[in-house]
Amino acid sequence: MKLFRSVAAIATATALTFGAGSALTADAAPVNPQQAAGNAAVGTVKNWNAHPAPKAVTTGETAKWVNEVDHKKVWAFWVSSPSMGRDIPVAVIPARNDKGELVKNAPTIYMLNGAGGAEQDSDWLTYAETQKFYEKKGVNVVIPMEGAFSYYTDWLNTPNAAYFKGPQKWETFLTKELPGPIEKRLGADNRRAILGFSMSGTSALLLPEKVPGFYDAAASFSGCAATSSPAAYNFARLTVNRGAGSAANFKTVTPEQMWGPMGGPYNRANDALLNAEKLRGTKLYVSTATGLAAEQDMVSYIAAKGAPAVAAHAASLTLQVEGGVIEAAINTCNHDLKAKLDSLKIPAHYEFRNVGTHSWPFWRMDLENSWNKTIKPAFGM
Repeated sequence: MKLFRSVAAIATATALTFGAGSALTADAAPVNPQQAAGNAAVGTVKNWNAHPAPKAVTTGETAKWVNEVDHKKVWAFWVSSPSMGRDIPVAVIPARNDKGELVKNAPTIYMLNGAGGAEQDSDWLTYAETQKFYEKKGVNVVIPMEGAFSYYTDWLNTPNAAYFKGPQKWETFLTKELPGPIEKRLGADNRRAILGFSMSGTSALLLPEKVPGFYDAAASFSGCAATSSPAAYNFARLTVNRGAGSAANFKTVTPEQMWGPMGGPYNRANDALLNAEKLRGTKLYVSTATGLAAEQDMVSYIAAKGAPAVAAHAASLTLQVEGGVIEAAINTCNHDLKAKLDSLKIPAHYEFRNVGTHSWPFWRMDLENSWNKTIKPAFGM
């Protein structure tokens, strides 16, 4: 059992995760939070002590990311969601300059976790040293710390399952309820970007299509834009099924609950490939690998990180088999996206790696690459 836990931890840490009016500037997106929200009720930003710290579903213990909250380098709030009827924990890395001083009128990056997210202790703060990367970049970073297995979309029906605490209205929360209040609290301007990986790599392309002109930039790491084709829809089935926890049986949580029948109107409305024209004007970063093993997937690399020999072999096998298959499928998705965007003459920056699996080492690379090649230029910084 101890060895199994070690293998699982190494595989996760090294790799897989299945998973008020802002001031306008010359570089700002043309749509502001009030316009995006329309007549929808917006959230309220509440202090961190408004509720007990959230727990990870997998362990029942306080989520690991909470340890990063020092109210200096990493802040945290609860933001109410009128559409979901509950408060959502949100981590914030406030904008600071190279002297460590807080910066006002800074842009905001919304980062979405992968499938298991903070509920499985597999989030941006825990596994990517995100705070260290952004600490002197002069940007605010906002990370919702709930939403595992949700695709950050508005579900038609609420699943009764371990990872779902009630209505799932993430599109509404992320585009209408959260931005205005949190950006006002941070003194941010109207520049913003969104990024995600794996499951949320889909969301990071879809949400800008739902509110064109709201995001200056969008970055998708190992995400699949398509959702309504047979392969893509059933890939989503594999993902959301895991939200049932130990009761996973492909019936408790389904894509039909999320988007209705495959190829139906609501499913097609939530297909970022079909609606790619709406990405025009948003600076795009898209990454994928082939699924072929890279250095980071090898036994020797994992062992050099301190893993025992048996655990290193097991973790490497998991990466190369499971992570390889997933990334190979994602590779096809992203070449389809490139073909569609090319046909529409919509530019994007592509990071198509010859080797690499569906794993954290490559998303950490994407964190830096997307900033330097797409997001920073989009912000005019």
